[in-house]
Amino acid sequence: MNIQQRLNIKFPLVIDGGLSNELENQGCDLNHKLWTARLLDSHVQAIKNVHLNYMRAGAQCIASASYQASIPGLIENGYSKKEAKALLNKSIILVKETREAYYKEKGKEEDVYIVASIGPYGAYKADGSEYRGNYGLSFNDLKEFHQERLEIFDKSVADIIAFETIPDKIEAEVIAELTMNCDKPCWVSFSCKDDQHISDGTPISKVANLFADHPSFFAIGANCIPPDFVPGIIASLKEYTKEKHIIIYPNSGGYYDSKGKKWYANNEKFALKNHVDLWRKLGADIIGGCCKIGSSEIAELKSHINSQKSS
Repeated sequence: MNIQQRLNIKFPLVIDGGLSNELENQGCDLNHKLWTARLLDSHVQAIKNVHLNYMRAGAQCIASASYQASIPGLIENGYSKKEAKALLNKSIILVKETREAYYKEKGKEEDVYIVASIGPYGAYKADGSEYRGNYGLSFNDLKEFHQERLEIFDKSVADIIAFETIPDKIEAEVIAELTMNCDKPCWVSFSCKDDQHISDGTPISKVANLFADHPSFFAIGANCIPPDFVPGIIASLKEYTKEKHIIIYPNSGGYYDSKGKKWYANNEKFALKNHVDLWRKLGADIIGGCCKIGSSEIAELKSHINSQKSS
């Protein structure tokens, strides 16, 4: 049974936008090595508010607040291993509880999927290296870093596991190996230095090939990339991903200050809805946003896609 049959996914699929910007809009301070994961222990309602806003906007995939929540990172910030594992599970439960509240509010169940977010090793470093790659670590080092968190999420109530902002070829190889017997369907999205290469300089076609026939992955794509990169990335992925779906969720343009833990967007507001028709025509069928794209932009995107369906 394939992913579409298992989860009854109907494409195109709209996913959520950035978590950090929506939390900052509520007054949350994210200037911390754990970034949004810091709030799993202190600002639960703020996280659930963001999840609910994205559901109300029409997002069908809601990512957990676990991108920066690695076990080593949590332990280094004062949590025991048992507490770290509990926080990872808690990130998934928060989406589940919010989805239940949303279904009650709507008076019916809709196609909303819980996505367990797994950030790269660079997110744990919290130094911007998720946009550079080339960590200088071995395959086994990266395998040890990722393995336990993946096992926790694979046993959780999440519907999908997402490996996000992957900048490094060796890290992609580790993910491909670790997920060979993964029970849950997965997607992988890369960070890119241009429209042909991931952040460590590897051609995106080369890392896409790692997942083109992979039994656990239903989608391959890129996230937190400048919008200008998107058409070229889709074209490259379309050539090499065979029957996999293509997922695209760019940032709004701008740059990330790794020291201040802030994203600085371009002055000109970026509107997803103005680009989605071209991206879909090129082959992307899972679309959303990353840093500095919020629930209002996702609502506009969803409304636009719905209007195209009915026209």
